[in-house]
Amino acid sequence: MAGLFHRRLRLRTALRWMSPLSTASPPAVVRTLPPGFSSGLLQTPRPVSCGVHCRELHAGEERPTPSPTAAPERRPFSRVTPEDMAFFSKMIPGRTITDPDILEASNVDWLKSVRGFSEVLLRPQTTEEVSQILGYCNSRNLAVSPQGGNTGLVGGSVPVYDEIILSTALMNNVLNFDSVSGILLCQAGCVLENLSLYLEDRDYIMPLDLGAKGSCHIGGNVATNAGGLRLLRYGSLRGTVLGLEVVLADGRVLDCLATLRKDNTGYDLKQLFIGSEGTLGVITAVTILCPRKPKAVNVAFLGCESFEQLLQTFQLCRGMLGEILSAFEFLDRECMRLLNTHLKLANPITDCPFYIVIETSGSNPTHDEEKLHQFLEEAMTSSQVIDGTVATEEAKIKALWSLRERVTEALTHDGFTYKYDISLPVERIYQLVTDMREHLGNRAKSVVGYGHVGDGNLHLNITSPTKDPDLLASIEPFVYEWTARFQGSISAEHGLGLKKRNYIYYSKASLAVALMGNIKIMLDPKGILNPYKTLPDDLQ
Repeated sequence: MAGLFHRRLRLRTALRWMSPLSTASPPAVVRTLPPGFSSGLLQTPRPVSCGVHCRELHAGEERPTPSPTAAPERRPFSRVTPEDMAFFSKMIPGRTITDPDILEASNVDWLKSVRGFSEVLLRPQTTEEVSQILGYCNSRNLAVSPQGGNTGLVGGSVPVYDEIILSTALMNNVLNFDSVSGILLCQAGCVLENLSLYLEDRDYIMPLDLGAKGSCHIGGNVATNAGGLRLLRYGSLRGTVLGLEVVLADGRVLDCLATLRKDNTGYDLKQLFIGSEGTLGVITAVTILCPRKPKAVNVAFLGCESFEQLLQTFQLCRGMLGEILSAFEFLDRECMRLLNTHLKLANPITDCPFYIVIETSGSNPTHDEEKLHQFLEEAMTSSQVIDGTVATEEAKIKALWSLRERVTEALTHDGFTYKYDISLPVERIYQLVTDMREHLGNRAKSVVGYGHVGDGNLHLNITSPTKDPDLLASIEPFVYEWTARFQGSISAEHGLGLKKRNYIYYSKASLAVALMGNIKIMLDPKGILNPYKTLPDDLQ
């Protein structure tokens, strides 16, 4: 296959392998919680009337006034007393943490943009301990912030005020794996990468893969309905998660740990908790359907002159690669510039406006290579692709994937980052990036786009040298109005958390949001679970 690219000199193609990659230093910790966060300025008026489709909200005068992303005023929860500390210390001795240095990492989010002030970190090891903790907190009206790997990007995984942090980090055991059905049962605190390694030794893989796999927990993945790089092939967690064990706000344990692929008895309650961001219950265990490990994996890194050519390549790819296509990702030239500048990652091909990462996975190396060869030859003959490189060895595959997975890391070195996780019709994905650049002009340092073409998910990122309220006012609500105009979603896979809770009406009808509020009241009447998150302030 190597000779394929060399034969197309008129397309300036050349087969190259990746150069060694550097390791970047972690971002510096900065305190960026806006001052005056306790003011009541965040209240978003609930629309008086709204049609079944929420987009009608934005056609007239009744659209909700966009609010800042800082927190609303603290609600009248109880404060932790010495008696509370004595209870926790007796119940989980040695795992009730009050050391400020340890708490620091759990109080601040990964982007260093949201900081809480919790003074207590609890580390249960069992579902029973979680049950006792929540039962006690509910009786005392103590707010709780469930936390997994703390890799979220919308401020949903850290406390806002002094909520007790309930970490699942020590709930990290694989409880069972059925090698015939491929069904894995594990605790919620298992790190995604550790699960992947566990399964690979047994000739299986996890159905999802994320850039944060070395830190994120499977419970957090489920709670946020994380998408990731394999959704195109294996679908979302709403399909692959077969069952959940969840501790409710009052300490009751809901056992929905089914291991059946088909169960049509009543309501599918687990779906309530997938994507609920810890606001309805704390996930303590998961059963998930895992696919067999592919015997052949190939990755192609290609360049295109336009986004239209990229979409044509995607259509061709789906038709010619079919069942072996497992990922189709993209990044733009600005992303590559940031990778080069901040992480010293070399571009393996000619400079192009757009780059594609295509992964195939199957059971027959010869068959898969032949299909990929035919696809690449057709893509180049039709001038859809102008340059590219292919990797079949594990180290080179990882090197190519790093160009997509480390964009988020590169952005942290470019300044303060405004992140938007948008779902759109595929043909509209990059138009938002282009329109945002035109809208902002030179007010932003960088405006970049990358994401999952296969499922219409754009990651729009905008940077500035420092936090800039004027720039934010130019971005929002423009980005949400634009998304709603084209029937998109303001959160494809990151959730709403603290930062985007008040913008939910851009994607959901008023009645739908009201029903969400009813479900929250039913399952957590005191509102102790992850308060100030997911639902808008007018429902809190």
